[in-house]
Amino acid sequence: MPPWIEYFAVAVCAISGVLAAEGKRMDLFGVVVLALVTAVGGGTIRDLCLGAQPVFWIKQPLHVWTALIAAVVTFVLVRFMHLPNKALALADAFGLALFGIAGTEKALSFGTPGVVAVLLGVVTGVAGGIMRDVLRSEVPWVFQAEVDLYATAVSVGALVFVLLRQWFPASESDRYIGMAVILVLRLAAMRWKLRLPTFWTRAKDSR
Repeated sequence: MPPWIEYFAVAVCAISGVLAAEGKRMDLFGVVVLALVTAVGGGTIRDLCLGAQPVFWIKQPLHVWTALIAAVVTFVLVRFMHLPNKALALADAFGLALFGIAGTEKALSFGTPGVVAVLLGVVTGVAGGIMRDVLRSEVPWVFQAEVDLYATAVSVGALVFVLLRQWFPASESDRYIGMAVILVLRLAAMRWKLRLPTFWTRAKDSR
């Protein structure tokens, strides 16, 4: 995985963490904490599951600096300009695509089976957002029925990436195809409200 992809993913996720703080009356410290958790949370859980020691942001602290710089710059910008209402969803979608495939590829490099790699790709993509939403006292997006194809998009893209890696091991384009699948699915779901069926049961007749 080219290093720039993971750094870009960290920056995008940090930006989504800052945007998620809107309306929560957090100071700069709280916003930065939210951004850091969003940026490195999923990758930390992935590395702990894989036994990768130290975890990626401790091994290479430039990830932390990238998240901090992106968070502070975004914090300053939003005080002087209004971002579109969908800015958070768009930033989150890009982070989802980048981290989803980065996590899947790292899991494969540790020799995990394909299904485990897909699962860890999903964890890498969504776990930071889950922690972000818990910290801001919200139901995580991944669990909300009205949020369109969130973890599902990562699962499909990661699966496509794993299959392409198995069928065309010498290809360098498989990771970008996987990212594109995640991003296109997420953006299409946002545009046309594509969702999975919602769980419900028939109410029992009262006696």
